[in-house]
Amino acid sequence: MNTNTKSGSLSARARDVVVAAGRGFVLALVSLPGAVLGFTLALVSIALVPVGIGLVTTPWVLDRVRAFADWRRKVAAAWCGVVIPSAYRPVPEGRPWTRTYTLLRDPAVWRDLRWLQVDMTAGYVTAVLPVVLFLYPLEGIAVAAGLWRPLSQWGGYWYGFVHVTDQSSAFGAGALALVLLALTPLAPRLVTAHFRLTRSVLGASQRELAERVRVLTETRKDAVDSSAAELRRIERDLHDGAQARLVAMGMDLGTIETLLDKDPAKTKQLLAQARQSSVDALAELRELVRGIHPPVLAERGLGDAVRALALRLPVPTEVNVEMGGRAEAPVEAAAYFAVSEVLTNAVKHSGADRIWVDLHHEDGRLRVTVTDNGKGGAVIGAGSGLAGVERRLGTFDGVLAVSSPAGGPTMVTMEIPCASS
Repeated sequence: MNTNTKSGSLSARARDVVVAAGRGFVLALVSLPGAVLGFTLALVSIALVPVGIGLVTTPWVLDRVRAFADWRRKVAAAWCGVVIPSAYRPVPEGRPWTRTYTLLRDPAVWRDLRWLQVDMTAGYVTAVLPVVLFLYPLEGIAVAAGLWRPLSQWGGYWYGFVHVTDQSSAFGAGALALVLLALTPLAPRLVTAHFRLTRSVLGASQRELAERVRVLTETRKDAVDSSAAELRRIERDLHDGAQARLVAMGMDLGTIETLLDKDPAKTKQLLAQARQSSVDALAELRELVRGIHPPVLAERGLGDAVRALALRLPVPTEVNVEMGGRAEAPVEAAAYFAVSEVLTNAVKHSGADRIWVDLHHEDGRLRVTVTDNGKGGAVIGAGSGLAGVERRLGTFDGVLAVSSPAGGPTMVTMEIPCASS
């Protein structure tokens, strides 16, 4: 039984060494050319940004570099259980210079470029060593077994630091091969070391994590402040609107009760006034409810809610929706009110005579783009409605990008990470 157990353990170790050698071979085959090509293209493309060519090529190149890094993340988790989180900022659709500017501001992009330099040097070494530990001892054993003879006609053969010229030196090469063979169990650890090296470069630093916590703390505070402000608005609208109309209607009904027999004409007038007050109060309550959470949003989803919103605008608005399912209710509500605020700004300030809204969900992100053909000049700043939209989206780790050159057009892109059901 002990013999069987020992035999099984040896076969398992041998299998691990062979698997590690195969994985190291794949990594070595991919890492050096992939890293050199990616880093060279990225460097050239970024250098060409000032002359305009890089504005078109940089997003494409950096997207491929990101895909290469994400592939390494998947392989690290699948082969060695080394988890390397992906911490890229969303990249808005739109003009190439907007995408390039967003990418070059992302610390994760610069981590990718640093990692490419490490991957083509130390990363390549840690990837190729498991292959060497597996194959090189076999070569030494073959030399000791007689492979040195056909090679001796070229002045001998170097195996490591042993110069093989006869059978005795061949046995020395065989001894060295046995020493290296004893080190082959390190092959799986070297593959793991390769991925840990990758994680040390691709992973976020403590400073970036601290900044991330600070941003999340601020967005949570903004969310609490926004909720409190929303509650105060609802209380004010109820007090100044529907409640005041209902109180007036109650007074009218009291007067009607007194005048019912004395002055029928006046009673009819007050009844008509009370009826109108009830209609106005009902309309204000419906408008208030729509401002809290539109029924169409709850019943039919974000796409139909935005279409209904567009129908009420004085500017012709075209809505395009490409969503396979529905996002979570809080995300839908945040996106709806963000779109509503952006559309309101476009109608009030842009002077546009046409607006386009595009909603679609892909790669775990809800992306909404609002474009108008107005005069442009929109900015995100203190006191701007777009600043409020940015805070609203930040609560859900979303981002806002604005492209609005003087003379227009204006494109506002919003992205929120979310799943689709």
